[in-house]
Amino acid sequence: MRPLTLGIVAFFVIIALYFVWQMSSFGIFDIGKPLKIISTHSLVLEKIEELGKLELVKYKFKDVLEYTKEYKGWVRNSKVVLIVSGEAVGCIDLKKIKNTDIDDTRKDTIFIRLPEPELCYYKINQDESRIYDSAYGFTDAASVIGEAYKEAERKMKTVALESGIIEQTRKNANVMLKPLLESLSKKKVMLKYGTAATPTPKKKI
Repeated sequence: MRPLTLGIVAFFVIIALYFVWQMSSFGIFDIGKPLKIISTHSLVLEKIEELGKLELVKYKFKDVLEYTKEYKGWVRNSKVVLIVSGEAVGCIDLKKIKNTDIDDTRKDTIFIRLPEPELCYYKINQDESRIYDSAYGFTDAASVIGEAYKEAERKMKTVALESGIIEQTRKNANVMLKPLLESLSKKKVMLKYGTAATPTPKKKI
């Protein structure tokens, strides 16, 4: 290639680069990109609730769930495989304790009747769960995934109860609460659970 031709080519390359730089500075290449995100809320505080549930044990679960929805005829089945992470918590509702549940009439011992332990809540941790595989037929993906997560949550509740979360909550209450109450009261503390039996009124003769 002749020197003159090279000079002309270089001149046009410089012009093209300058033109591209100008367009970039004016944002021409940014067409389609969002300039900013506008978010509008109408958040209203509806209710304030008093909480008195003392969480005493937490069970963490991992589950691999294969959920299939079958259809009749030619309709293709829907299937999703989830890797699910979740938790269940056992607690005691301290709001249920009444004055009559505390007996401190003895000199060296306090008897306290606590409410029965309960499954406080169970839930799926969405941030730690994911879809491993999926194939959708007649229904939409969101519907099948939602049903699968609900099924995983129901199973989590069942397994938590079968694994003895209620009994473990009771044991942890003895381990955690009893020393604390004894330290505060300077007395021996005896814990009981459940509702006190209502005495049967005597029949009038």
